[in-house]
Amino acid sequence: MSAVKDYILENWKNTIRFNPEDEGTRIGLPKPYTVPSISDNFQEMYYWDTYFINRGLMISGLTEQAVNNVENMLYLVERYGFMPNGNRTFYLNNSQPPFLSLMVKDVYKMTGDKDWLKKAVATLEKEYAFWDTARNTEIGLNQYSCNKAGAIKRNAYVDFIGRIGKRPEGYTDDSLSCQYMTINESGWDITPRFGFETENYVQADLNALMFAFEENMARFYEELGKPGFEVWKEKANRRKELMNRYMCKDGIFYDYNFKTGKISDMFTCASFYPMFAEMVTDSQAKALADNLYRLEAEYGVTVNESKDDTYHYQWQYPNGWAPHQNLVMQGLSKYGYGDDALRIAKKYTCLVEKNFAEKHNLWEKYNVVTGGIDVTDESPDHKSNVPPMMGWSAGAYLEALLLIEHEGRNLL
Repeated sequence: MSAVKDYILENWKNTIRFNPEDEGTRIGLPKPYTVPSISDNFQEMYYWDTYFINRGLMISGLTEQAVNNVENMLYLVERYGFMPNGNRTFYLNNSQPPFLSLMVKDVYKMTGDKDWLKKAVATLEKEYAFWDTARNTEIGLNQYSCNKAGAIKRNAYVDFIGRIGKRPEGYTDDSLSCQYMTINESGWDITPRFGFETENYVQADLNALMFAFEENMARFYEELGKPGFEVWKEKANRRKELMNRYMCKDGIFYDYNFKTGKISDMFTCASFYPMFAEMVTDSQAKALADNLYRLEAEYGVTVNESKDDTYHYQWQYPNGWAPHQNLVMQGLSKYGYGDDALRIAKKYTCLVEKNFAEKHNLWEKYNVVTGGIDVTDESPDHKSNVPPMMGWSAGAYLEALLLIEHEGRNLL
């Protein structure tokens, strides 16, 4: 057993919090919940982080805590009509990438509890309605957005400018506030993916996750014997058709600007989400595998290809984030590219182990080119750092180890 795995297994218990009552900005949750860090940073339950945390918990034999995390999210959806960024009142202006149906799928696979699934599906229908109404566009695909009134009220543009280092010209305070909160909803805060036209894009990662949402709902309906399986399959097929129409170029899905009618020229890990969601054809999977070299570095995959930019971003080359290592590995494994998945898994575990030996910590993000924590960060004037973190770094590491054990086949 590796020293990193020992550390993770010993410290999962130190990431559990239980606060059933609202207090200050913290939203109370009915079950114990997992936070990304043992102390200091990130002392809330976050939405998409928890997908990767839960997979690590289940690998560790802690399925009960994974169930607790999902039940807390279902509670928040029932309370607010959507899953917020996290359980803080200041996170109520936006959601995050919709992984909840995938978490329900993982839990049900482990427990087989149909009564639990029936209740979860009723709540998932409400989350889907949120994305299908508040986040839909004129071309029938979904986009990240935010509570614009809330973003403007909190003057979110101040944080945005502070983080990227300077004010972009030609945009009002209100526009920048809304763009900032929208980028936060993408989970990639902050990224150069959309320039300063976030409201004009539909995203490859979001729509792949929505396809997975629809496919999961079809499976759940079938499993429960509920009428409506065909409706969900039709939704998924329609989305796939629209994504192929608007977002696919040379077999690869990209973000799409539906105002200009142009596909983004920025190749990022978002293009691997459709593979992870199992919506690509064999030829499209081959196109992704053939282009992996554009993101692959010595210690894993970078957020995006190297490109010069005048602003500061943390979701940018040469940074590598745990969720991307995980999703790329899963996608490659699902389509038979086990050797590629295994290679990424070995690179990422080497990266984590190398830094753990030096610092005795796991980190939020890494430089996958140098193999250190000398990452591209935000503006030097902004109070930012590279915080130690269990969270998705722990979950992705454990799943990478499992992939190595099974020689590139993901059996979780």
